[in-house]
Amino acid sequence: MNHPEPKEELVTHLPALRAFALSLTRNRATADDMIQDTVLKAWTNIDSFTPGTNMRAWLFTILRNNFYTTRRKLNREVADIDNVFSDKMSVKPEHDGKLQMRDFRAAFDQLADEHREALILVGASGFSYEDAGKMCGVATGTMKSRVNRARNRLTEMLALDDDDALELTDRATMAVVGSPNIPS
Repeated sequence: MNHPEPKEELVTHLPALRAFALSLTRNRATADDMIQDTVLKAWTNIDSFTPGTNMRAWLFTILRNNFYTTRRKLNREVADIDNVFSDKMSVKPEHDGKLQMRDFRAAFDQLADEHREALILVGASGFSYEDAGKMCGVATGTMKSRVNRARNRLTEMLALDDDDALELTDRATMAVVGSPNIPS
């Protein structure tokens, strides 16, 4: 008995496959995706099909197995509305911080000596304005002014505004910049 070529016969079952997929998924786009997956699996495994047997049953079995495998995977997934879980799992690329740190160092090096000194003493080392002023032999108000001017200049050079987050991992650097969001 002469049997049709399996690859040619496969195409004749597409309408029935689509009806079956629609009955399972109740969604046209999902059904079309399932048909595509089914045809792909059937095509790549066509050698395992025995000519003369029921091609439609073979295709329906592939589609059905694919459907239930997909459902099992979906049941294990956690609904993440508003990205609450995924935001906790994401990691920023290391190079972002390195690039921002390079930009910060270049800007910091352009500051006047007394401004760098003031930022290092007050921001990075944690000295009070009064103690830093005594170390540098200037009044407390002068030290406050130097720190403020240095931070403003860094903000200008780095083109930061109030909404920008400078994502550096170094707490001392963040203290120098004077970010109000320094982690404790």
